[in-house]
Amino acid sequence: MYAIVATGGKQYKVAKDDVIDVEKLDAQPGEKVELPVLLLNDGTKTIVDPAALEGKTVTAEVIDQFKGEKVLVFKLKKRKRYHRANGHRQQLTKLRVSELPEA
Repeated sequence: MYAIVATGGKQYKVAKDDVIDVEKLDAQPGEKVELPVLLLNDGTKTIVDPAALEGKTVTAEVIDQFKGEKVLVFKLKKRKRYHRANGHRQQLTKLRVSELPEA
């Protein structure tokens, strides 16, 4: 059984007890968060109808708030002696999926 959930403008495939890293959520470690379901599969049937999934959520527990890996941003104008290097580290939240809705 798995579900597709949406958070932070992205979609994630999750199952029970999965640990995922999502964009930062306003929740402290130990708190529960609910994520909206876009697709639900129980092994025999798949539900994608928005009317049938309305109100169904996946419950996840916040494990940690942390910064992701550094991403290098490099700008270059060839033959003009222009180059700039910059880095970015995204704020992330680690979640453990604790409960999936019934199909």
